[in-house]
Amino acid sequence: MFRLPPYLLCLVLIVSCNDKKATPSSQNKVIDLTQHVNPFIGTSKMGHVFPGATTPFGMVQLSPQTHMEVMYDSIGNYNPLTYEYCAGYQYKDSTIIGFSHTNFSGTGHSDLGDFLIMPTTGNLNLEPLRHINGQKGFYSTFSHDKESAEPGYYQVDLDSYGIKAELTASPRVGFHQYTFPNKEQAHIILDMMYNVYHHDQKNVWTFIRVENDSLITGYRQTKGWARTRKVFFALSFSKPFKSYGHKKYDKKGYNGFYRRFEEDKNFPEMAGKDIRAYFDFDVNAGEKIQLKMALSNVSTQGALKNLEAEIAHWNFNQIKNQAKADWNLELSKIKVDMLSKDQLTTFYTALYHTNLSPIIYEDVDGNYRGLDQNIHQSDGFTNYTIFSLWDTYRALHPLFNLTQPQRNNEMIKSMLAHQEQSVHGMLPIWSHYANENWCMIGYHATSIIADAMVKNIGDFDQKQALNASVTTANVDYFEGIGDYKSYKYVPEDKSLSSVSKTLEYAYNDWCIAQMAKQLKQSNTQKSFEERADYYKNVFDASIGFMRPRLSSGEFKTDFDAMDTHGQGFIEGNAWNYGLYVPHDIKQMIELKGGKEQFSLHLDSLFTMEIDDKFIEKTEDITRDGIIGNYVHGNEPGHHIPYLYNWTNDAHKTQARVRMIMDRMYGPTVEGLCGNDDAGQMSAWYIFSALGFYPVTPGSPFYDLGSPLVKEARITLSNGNTITITANNQSENNIYVSEVKWNGKTVNGLQLNHNELTNGGELVFEMSKTPRL
Repeated sequence: MFRLPPYLLCLVLIVSCNDKKATPSSQNKVIDLTQHVNPFIGTSKMGHVFPGATTPFGMVQLSPQTHMEVMYDSIGNYNPLTYEYCAGYQYKDSTIIGFSHTNFSGTGHSDLGDFLIMPTTGNLNLEPLRHINGQKGFYSTFSHDKESAEPGYYQVDLDSYGIKAELTASPRVGFHQYTFPNKEQAHIILDMMYNVYHHDQKNVWTFIRVENDSLITGYRQTKGWARTRKVFFALSFSKPFKSYGHKKYDKKGYNGFYRRFEEDKNFPEMAGKDIRAYFDFDVNAGEKIQLKMALSNVSTQGALKNLEAEIAHWNFNQIKNQAKADWNLELSKIKVDMLSKDQLTTFYTALYHTNLSPIIYEDVDGNYRGLDQNIHQSDGFTNYTIFSLWDTYRALHPLFNLTQPQRNNEMIKSMLAHQEQSVHGMLPIWSHYANENWCMIGYHATSIIADAMVKNIGDFDQKQALNASVTTANVDYFEGIGDYKSYKYVPEDKSLSSVSKTLEYAYNDWCIAQMAKQLKQSNTQKSFEERADYYKNVFDASIGFMRPRLSSGEFKTDFDAMDTHGQGFIEGNAWNYGLYVPHDIKQMIELKGGKEQFSLHLDSLFTMEIDDKFIEKTEDITRDGIIGNYVHGNEPGHHIPYLYNWTNDAHKTQARVRMIMDRMYGPTVEGLCGNDDAGQMSAWYIFSALGFYPVTPGSPFYDLGSPLVKEARITLSNGNTITITANNQSENNIYVSEVKWNGKTVNGLQLNHNELTNGGELVFEMSKTPRL
């Protein structure tokens, strides 16, 4: 019987019934699991997560934007440090320049940062940071002692002004509340120039329209990582502003003349490439000014609809409580008891991170902007975006098949819509905001589709999905696919990162074969099973490593298996990325010399030293995420600790998994060892803490590890529950002596998803010594 620990028997929430989107289940009393979430985990160094207010999979991510140091060019453009600020926030900073409404969570590249809002008092100042002459900008200093965050809520004292800033959100609306300390003149600045990354280069056009004395609308088009991106807004104030204006920073006017600083007051339409607007108020001591900003990727009319549908009132606490209830609903799908409160914090923050993206990408009426830049109507599904698939197919989407099957079904339908709108006929690779940015390699939507099919998830059109996958796998001009088909590997002299591409394509092709098998399309199955074997063609038996091969058929000379640069791999080397054959692990082990030799190879991987020269200039590989030559801070090796299960040393999987959970995750701001990568890093932890992991998505099997939980209960969408018990759990009892499913001993080291979803009890017997 699953029992809640005493410290989980805590505050309960009564969910407001006023929100039109509230579901009957969300109106019941639920345990407050948000108390175990720390949104600041991963906000230091390279975790690239944001601490601000959002809802599960919400379109709005309302979060502070910080900068520690700013360098200026000769004409005053500011260029902050870039890579650290993928999410717009670094915990080391002591200044806030405002609060933006869109932010990535845990990505290895940056974009977004739309519609920066900053409240100020005193003389109006429209420069965000230091002026060229050294004068302070509109930023504010802040202290972490007066900053806090929880799911759906963020607050901080802006010390430069004495303003208390509070943020919450609904799925499509950001809700601000600013409390002013004195009777004085206040300003709300709307910075349309600010962008995460390359601030002064991304804007194409901005537009603001003053509808009345408390409502403005507008939009911005940018050309960042997404080559063309439009976001519309409707901004409503809780009290009328007494005056307003803007400053235009366009470097050239329409006629070619230099027009860097152009200022207009009380002009109802503001248009230009780079604009900052301001709205003036007289406030009393202790007065609150509230703002609601609704987003749309369709139109300002869509933003107004979203505003009215989701927050038609000015009750800040009601929306804050609703957001908290929405988060409790998602977090309660996995209830756990662990060895310590720190582990609870680490677990539930990881679960929180897995529910931040992909995000809803449509208005309340179902309209959304498609990949073809036309406006589409979702039909029978909710449209989603932000598909970081090279990362998330590995564990995040398999986790969704346990905890979010309906959402994953809709995400697949969104991918199929993307493919229909693509001029290339391709499923998404790495897509966001109606754009394909072509980042990373492989066509991993096939993995997500195959995984859903073999696990009986969703009602998407499986034949359409197979056809879309086959079409994608035959776009010859994409990243060496044509050469891959012709040579049966990707030649390094024709396409860089050739080994990584060959390995990823081979796995993707195996996934397509699984789809075809399920649909009884034998010719397609056979064709892609043959392609799935192409990984063997880049294995050099003379050295025992995957190695780049040239179009001549010869292997690349001057090859270093340790090097992560120019050796046929992307974000990895032959030692770690060369073990990426998740669909044919037994054969890969035979190629590497058999079980005993392979186990020794894994031992060496985890214990060897790696010179700095091999990882320098590789943004996604840092010392924080490395154990020996095993790189947990990046995704290609996430399955590697579980590969001992295919040798005679399964106990080493158990030891390695527990070590990684202890060393690479934690309850502090540095509790992520690398980019969370849109939830993949956190999903690895969730699975591993529960005691199993999807080594081969596209297969119904999970591979057993060593659970960190004492007890867990997974509530499935079909009404069944999976109860997990780890008897004799302790810090020292890291080995598993026996596993039982519904009272029967599990033979082997795998669990079947389709058996687990029937519900039942999974029991691990933990031991201090391995079962050899």
